[in-house]
Amino acid sequence: MALFKHKRMDTGKTLREDSTGLMDLSFLLLVILLTLIGLLMLFSASYARANWEKNGDSAFYFRRQVYFAVIGFVGMLVAGRLNYFIWFRTALLILIVSLGLLALVPLIGTEVNGAKRWLKIGILFQPSELVKLGMVFSFAAMMAAWQNRMDTFKYGVLPYVSILGLIAGLLILEKHLSATMIIFVIGAVMMLLGGTQKRWLLLGVLLGLTFLLIYTTTRGYAGGRITAWQNPESQPQGSGYQIIQSKYAIGSGGFLGLGLGRSRQKYLYLPEEINDYIFAIVCEESGFVGAVGILVLFALLILRGYWIALHARDRFGTILAAGLTTKLAIQVFLNVSVVTGLTPPTGISLPFFSSGGTALLLQLFEMGILLSISRWCTNKEVTGRVNA
Repeated sequence: MALFKHKRMDTGKTLREDSTGLMDLSFLLLVILLTLIGLLMLFSASYARANWEKNGDSAFYFRRQVYFAVIGFVGMLVAGRLNYFIWFRTALLILIVSLGLLALVPLIGTEVNGAKRWLKIGILFQPSELVKLGMVFSFAAMMAAWQNRMDTFKYGVLPYVSILGLIAGLLILEKHLSATMIIFVIGAVMMLLGGTQKRWLLLGVLLGLTFLLIYTTTRGYAGGRITAWQNPESQPQGSGYQIIQSKYAIGSGGFLGLGLGRSRQKYLYLPEEINDYIFAIVCEESGFVGAVGILVLFALLILRGYWIALHARDRFGTILAAGLTTKLAIQVFLNVSVVTGLTPPTGISLPFFSSGGTALLLQLFEMGILLSISRWCTNKEVTGRVNA
């Protein structure tokens, strides 16, 4: 389904003729390296829980993640070979489907750990992750098609605010504040890059902060998380327990860490040690040095993603790459800041590390789209490209 007509991208023919056909090698290697490290850390963090929950099958979570990683790498390479203009044509369809799935969650969703955010259609997955991707596709497509009208309210504000409002409304029904925050930040960054006038963005930020204040003060569970974050010791066996245990893990790691596989907190002391709080296990086992090294790898990947965006050959590629990279950057920042106690708990997983097969598949697929865009970067003198 074609949502718009783009003057510089009428067909894929021009792209193929101008393309070097080579993916960005440095970006690809960073993705592979982070995924492999993530699998290693997941095995270390998960075998105690798997041994207890899966009748002695200590490799259960690791084996499942490897299975999805292999499929994800294949999907990434396929997406990297596709002409990324296909996402321009299908943006509206993907957005509608993802919104439809998101709307089903309050009706027939599956509850996990007290939160009803999942659908089970063969596999268990969160529609909120798919709707983020649909939003990025649709925003990039609209901004590319309406390039010369983005300074108007009709084309530069109204469509994006409407989509964001609809998504936020559905996410609030799930009590999914973290996903709501992420889609607003991604949307604001893309609108800024797309050309929306700054006064509208400033107004949006003020309204967003007002909403956040009202939401956290009127919703008991959200306010409780903030109270626990400010003073976790006041609820050591309640809302503050997870934060306290995470800090124990980080502090135990010291400068060089306890060593791979030697974490103590993973023995069912730290909740969600294979999901939202896996970075605490990373800090405990690899210490300050290992944690900083992983953050440097993430920083390099994010910077390279923005480099690809800056050197994309057309407006759609630029905004799409920037949106996907911003999504990755926000998730990394929020996860690490929660684990280290810089921000209240939000329930955000760490890309490439946290357990979750469908999440890993989607993350690798998004990296494949960035690799596809890199094949048509305007800087043809760049070294470090690979034909894949």
